[in-house]
Amino acid sequence: MPDIHIHRDHQLGFKEARKVAFSWAEKAEEKFDMECTYEEGETEDLLTFTRSGVKGTLLVDATQFEMKAQLGFLFGAFKDRIESEIGEQLDALLNAPHPAAKKTAAASAGKKKDKAEKVADAESKKAAAKHAAKAKKA
Repeated sequence: MPDIHIHRDHQLGFKEARKVAFSWAEKAEEKFDMECTYEEGETEDLLTFTRSGVKGTLLVDATQFEMKAQLGFLFGAFKDRIESEIGEQLDALLNAPHPAAKKTAAASAGKKKDKAEKVADAESKKAAAKHAAKAKKA
């Protein structure tokens, strides 16, 4: 049986890594009809996933993700494609903005919006003043 082995180091910390692993499990269940079981530990978690022709584990800790999977005969022909797609999905989840970054970005966007509204108000007041001045002259 062909094996898939994917290793990714990260700097998320255990709590955020756990969230990424949960997210991956949800996507695997939805997209690939996997049955996932998540076991939380004190220093590492173990995600077990299975479906007809595929079984594997994802070990998660504070610094790394370690995925190992065995493919059945029919999936073996697609090993490279499957490994590539799983790696891309994991990379996308690892590179996604984290909640703290989202809050910072949202706050920054809010400040930019407030500034833009103030500029628009000032421009509107200037235009109104010009219009009033023209109306007075006429």
